[in-house]
Amino acid sequence: MKRSFTAVIEQGNTYDTHFETEPYEAGWATEARWFLRIQDASEGAGPILIRPEISPDGLLWLADEGPTQRIEAKAGEAITFVQREFGNWLRLKIGFEEKSEGSIKFLIYLVLKE
Repeated sequence: MKRSFTAVIEQGNTYDTHFETEPYEAGWATEARWFLRIQDASEGAGPILIRPEISPDGLLWLADEGPTQRIEAKAGEAITFVQREFGNWLRLKIGFEEKSEGSIKFLIYLVLKE
């Protein structure tokens, strides 16, 4: 029987500047799928850029080979993508476009499968 696990990484936290999600140890998994949903966005919040990062030890972080994802800062907008062959630790780096002057409330899940 294969294993799977869903971790809630961000649940209703609001950000107005660049941030990284908490690192998550996922060395047992062969596939990781991220789900990111914008719950709310204030006036002036511009699009955000999402870059998956990997780490061998949770200290040294490198960009994953996949492309940076872009999502509009509107309530209800969502994105999902897969990571494979990632080593042990995962996190997302979230960046606001330079013109952004608002804040965004996020819901982020990480689903791991063996």
